[in-house]
Amino acid sequence: MKSIRAVLFFVLILLGSMSFAQQITKFAVIDTTRIYTTFYRDSRNVREFESRKTKYQGDIKRMSEEIKNLRQQKVDAEEAKDTVKVTRLEAEIQTKTNSLMDYSKIKNLELDTLKKNLVTDDEFYSMLYEEIKRIAEADGFSMVLSLQDGASIIWYSPTVDITDKVIRSMTSRQ
Repeated sequence: MKSIRAVLFFVLILLGSMSFAQQITKFAVIDTTRIYTTFYRDSRNVREFESRKTKYQGDIKRMSEEIKNLRQQKVDAEEAKDTVKVTRLEAEIQTKTNSLMDYSKIKNLELDTLKKNLVTDDEFYSMLYEEIKRIAEADGFSMVLSLQDGASIIWYSPTVDITDKVIRSMTSRQ
C-alpha cells in the first residue's frame, strides 16, 4: 500500500511539474539588422549607407584632430604667456567643438533615417516575419524579441538567438 501511495505521489508530482513546465514562456531574440545586411549587403542602398557612414566618420575624425591640434597650440601659447593667442584659440576651439557636435548630431540623424528606410522594406519584412513565425512555432517559442528594439534587454543567452537559423532558412528558400 505504501508503494502504491509513493508511486501515486510521484506521478502527481510529475504531472504537476509537467503542467508547470508548459506554462513557462520560451522566448528567442533576433538581430534583424544583421539579417537585413546579410541579404542586402550588395544592394545600392546599403552601399550608399555604408559610404556615407564612412565619410561622416572620416569627417568627424578630421574635425576632432583639428580641435586636438588647436588645444595643443593653446597649451603652447599658455606656456609662452601669449594671452591674446590663448583667447583667440579658446574661441576657435569652442566654435569648432560646437560645429563638430552639430555636424555629428545632424549626420547621425541622417544615417538613422537611411537605416530606418533600409530596414522597412515591406516585402523583405513580410518574408522575414513568416520565417520567424515558422521557426518560432517549430521550436516552441512563444515570444521573439528584436535586439534593435530591445533597449530593456540587459542580458540574454546566445542559445535563444535564432538569427543564424532564420538566415539559413531564408537562404535555402532563395
